[in-house]
Amino acid sequence: MTESSEEDFIRLFSVHQRALFLYILPLVGNTVDADEVLQETNVIMWAKREQFQPGTNFLAWGRAIARLEVFRFRRTRGSKLQFLEEDILEAVAERSEAVSDQLEARREALRLCLDRLRPKDRELIRMRYAAGTSGDDVARQLGRPANSVYQSLSRIRRTLAECIERRLARERPA
Repeated sequence: MTESSEEDFIRLFSVHQRALFLYILPLVGNTVDADEVLQETNVIMWAKREQFQPGTNFLAWGRAIARLEVFRFRRTRGSKLQFLEEDILEAVAERSEAVSDQLEARREALRLCLDRLRPKDRELIRMRYAAGTSGDDVARQLGRPANSVYQSLSRIRRTLAECIERRLARERPA
């Protein structure tokens, strides 16, 4: 693996940690076990990084490894984790993958739609969704009436929602 491809792998590895955790969590039932399975999944992914084909779906590759780790984890934990039968666990895993893929598609559509906003609208959204900032805080910072800021935010959200739905509709199979 070249230095550049290893850097790309590390980037993908880092970006998908949360998605992998959220995939594992419903399969094991609690955050402590999900963390443990994710760590084991990460160790295996790192060890097999040479097998990952750049340009393919990194998250799907990681979920396949995570699924096997969930099954291994359940076997080693014995009766403690027998709250789900194997076929039900498989159905939960498949549904989790589908939801994860849908969320990833929505997140990407949101990113693209945000890029298309006018700079002042994008800045207003950034200000509003900064940690711990309310619409009233933004209004004070901008010296605008709060209802004016809330109306602008509502208009921008509606624009984003419509843009996201158009993008997703184009991607859906006919």
